Amino acid sequence: MKIGVSSSSINDKNLYKSLEFAENLGIKHLEIMNEYPNDSINIEAMNSYNLRYTIHCPITDMNIASLNSSIQKASINEIKNSIDLANNIDSNIVVIHPSGMNILGHKYNDKILSTCKESLEICGRYGEDNGVMATVENMPNSNWLIHQDIFELNKLLLEINMFMTLDVGHASTMGYKEEDIYFDSVKHIHLSDNFLEKDLHLGLGNGKINFDKIIKLYKKNNYKGKYILEINDESPLIDSINYLKSL
Repeated sequence: MKIGVSSSSINDKNLYKSLEFAENLGIKHLEIMNEYPNDSINIEAMNSYNLRYTIHCPITDMNIASLNSSIQKASINEIKNSIDLANNIDSNIVVIHPSGMNILGHKYNDKILSTCKESLEICGRYGEDNGVMATVENMPNSNWLIHQDIFELNKLLLEINMFMTLDVGHASTMGYKEEDIYFDSVKHIHLSDNFLEKDLHLGLGNGKINFDKIIKLYKKNNYKGKYILEINDESPLIDSINYLKSL
């Protein structure tokens, strides 16, 4: 079982202290949120740690579904930068948020979805050309985020030959049961707990999600990817690592 942590779960603004923290925990996998304060990365320094990396593309000020073409292009370029970084540190996966509606967007839902699809196809091809798997993360229950429906997202990804990062916490806010969230397209998993309503990023075991069922389901289907903990603090992060190991 490949257990990893997200840099966003480590309360330190210095990336290299975060790397030391992860390495000292005995964790082999770290997911880097590729935006401030992690946006000035020394690749040689990162490669000096005994860690394997995945890259989470920026989410702040990003919208690959924007109907403003300059914002769409800028967002795509930021994702391409993350793919380049992943390639340079021998990371085989980047995680992409599909973004969402703008304040006037609901009347143009179909156009926003087609724009997002266009952007994802561009990013997927760029990743494939650079030896990096571009995966798309399902979103939590929200008034403005798109691709909250994991079945519709899976259908889209099959159509455009891309893969999914399954965020279990996000899926639970949409009412999906543990036994309903397996897809062959899932190549990467984010774990956090909640009470099945809001996306709280609690430590595992502090909410209502049955992680034992999820782990067994993916093991049964020969899942080979990583389980990345996206927890909101260091203390429950350590407890969550031990919780996963106990499973």
